[in-house]
Amino acid sequence: CTVRAHIFLVKCYALLSLLKIFLDIQIIKLLIMYNVCRNGPNFLRSPPPPSLVVNVVIQCMSLVLLLVQVPVTLGGTGDGDPCQFPFLFLGREYSDCTADGRSDGRLWCATTYDYDHDRKWGFCETQEQAEQRLRVAEAEEVYQEALRIIDRSSQGKEGYEMLVKAAHMGHTKATEKVASTMLLGEYLVQNISQAKVMFEKLVLEGSPKAQMALGFMYAAGLGVNSSQSKALVYYTFAALGGNLAAHMALGYRYWAGVGVPQNCESALTHYSEVARHVASEVSLTGGRAVQRIRFLDELDQPGTSSGMEEDLVQYYEYLAEKGDVQAQVGLGQLHLHGGRGVEQNHERAFKYFSQAARAGNGHAMAFLGKMYTEGSSVTPQNNETALHYLKKAAELGDPVGQSGLGMAYLHGRGVPVDFDLALQYFQKAAEQGWVDGQLQLGTMYYNGLGVEHDYKQALKYFTLASQAGHTLAFHSLAEMHAAGTGVMRSCHTAVELFKNVCERGRWANRLMVAYRNFKEGNVDAAVAQYLLLAEQGYEVAQSNVAFIFEQRRMKLFPESEMSPRALLYWSRAANQGYTVARIKVGDYHYYGYGTEADYETAAMHYRLASEQQHSAQAMFNLGYMHEEGLGVKQDVYLAKRFYDMAGEASADAQVPVYLALSKLTVPPVAVCLQVKELLSWVELDELLGPEWDLYIMTVLALLLGTIIAYRQGQQLAGLRPLGQRGVPPDQPQEGVRGQPQP
Repeated sequence: CTVRAHIFLVKCYALLSLLKIFLDIQIIKLLIMYNVCRNGPNFLRSPPPPSLVVNVVIQCMSLVLLLVQVPVTLGGTGDGDPCQFPFLFLGREYSDCTADGRSDGRLWCATTYDYDHDRKWGFCETQEQAEQRLRVAEAEEVYQEALRIIDRSSQGKEGYEMLVKAAHMGHTKATEKVASTMLLGEYLVQNISQAKVMFEKLVLEGSPKAQMALGFMYAAGLGVNSSQSKALVYYTFAALGGNLAAHMALGYRYWAGVGVPQNCESALTHYSEVARHVASEVSLTGGRAVQRIRFLDELDQPGTSSGMEEDLVQYYEYLAEKGDVQAQVGLGQLHLHGGRGVEQNHERAFKYFSQAARAGNGHAMAFLGKMYTEGSSVTPQNNETALHYLKKAAELGDPVGQSGLGMAYLHGRGVPVDFDLALQYFQKAAEQGWVDGQLQLGTMYYNGLGVEHDYKQALKYFTLASQAGHTLAFHSLAEMHAAGTGVMRSCHTAVELFKNVCERGRWANRLMVAYRNFKEGNVDAAVAQYLLLAEQGYEVAQSNVAFIFEQRRMKLFPESEMSPRALLYWSRAANQGYTVARIKVGDYHYYGYGTEADYETAAMHYRLASEQQHSAQAMFNLGYMHEEGLGVKQDVYLAKRFYDMAGEASADAQVPVYLALSKLTVPPVAVCLQVKELLSWVELDELLGPEWDLYIMTVLALLLGTIIAYRQGQQLAGLRPLGQRGVPPDQPQEGVRGQPQP
């Protein structure tokens, strides 16, 4: 009762103090207003009494001290007395409550300085508070152990099971991770309804990550009825809470006008925030590589996937073990940066670079120097070792080593800062086309480090570095265009550059995770992951999820929604410049997939693909539509023109163009008479099916191609002299090349 009465009096005193401060502030405001009315602009000549202002400050400080006062003990031999800090216990001073000496972990303190002598003490918390604190501590311990297991293991299943345990114990971050994993189907069984329940609870606690997740679910209609207005609200609150994925989603929406009016400046604000974070994480070694694979490209051109095949990696490993230095350097870079289906692995990168460096390869020495400069679990940060490798590489004329030495002199890493030497080394590296040298030269000219400010030179070198795909070069160019530094200000250009930087963040690794899930048959997980990336503005994700919707191989959405959703994401990918997506949108309007058939709209999309991206397929389609008068004016001459343009744009289009032009040149009356006579005694629909015309055209095309190839071979054989039918012994045979470079 004594403790409760004391707390009640403290609260009353705090309220009275707040009221007194409020009244004093109002008096100061009235005095200032009176002086303004009386003296006009010179009101500061008669300021409020200093004593009144000082009194307000003292009152505020007293209130703060009151609120952070020493806790009052509960129970024990000093029940109701305030804690004494510091206090002495077993010969050691404590400046805060402690659980030492107790088996139950409950916090206590002494109420006099020397507990060992006076034995005066009390609890700093109730039993319920102690139990809650211990539960939180235990959950944090389980969460940290789960993270360690996930980091050590490539699969991490055991770690995620521990995350589930921590989430059941009420750990907020663990709950966020488990809910996200259930939503996207990573490591845990995909359970969207359960994830939704967990996110809704987290939102009540103010979790930006949960707000972002619910925004995504409402935007994509995943597990809920689609609502772009709710998605916008959740995205906005998540972005205000600092969630980078929400910033990206809002940046894309304002840039593309998805659910909101297009607003370049708003898009610039959101994208620049994320780009700043991504640029700060880019390491000296360049960071991770981002790999983008489109399913439609793989389908059209089998065997051209950008993913490095496992047997090819094994082949290079075989060469490296046999002492091939170039294979060792290539594998070192592959493991250093990751990508192409290979996980980032600094240990293997160090192994291959060390082997090549012992063989005297300057490139490998330079990368070892960069690894020691940056530091990792394999190569602890060591400026002396880094300089040793970088100097040896620079002496061999290696541009990577020269650039590394330039960085050492620019930032004073193991050597005194020397802008002149840094400039010289960067120039040597840039002259050999090394991207880091170009970037750092741009930085020195931009900031005036050792040289005069020269924005034109900075723009030149940043542009050169961006052509090689350097993230920091894109970021520097974006800042110049956003601020109008050295160039005409262009919001549109700045947004596109910032967007490029944002899409190189660590979350881009999800592209390959989704790709592997799709290839392994986990289509629903791949769809959820691609939908999330599509919301963040990744064109590859938009085209891939549209492709999956078109294939109708998922269970997340009903059959009736497949075509409309495919059309939606093909349209978004087309608006980002993907030619095939633009033609797909035209096809959907032509055939009425996911929308009503509209030849005029189809012709518009084909025309855009023809004029902006010079697509042979789009030109051929326009030719056919002009020939038949579908959505455009029937015009045989325009049809011939588009057919000719398609044949010139692509060699693959020459056979269908030849057939289409042949059809145009045959007299229409003769064609009608022949077809009528043929159809009078043959029912082709019954004989060959409803698509008999396609079968006949295919057979004719194959026959025509065979005849053309045969005749060309005969002509070449006739033109070649008899004595040169074979391959000259001193000429390299076609297909025989040197060892491939990784």
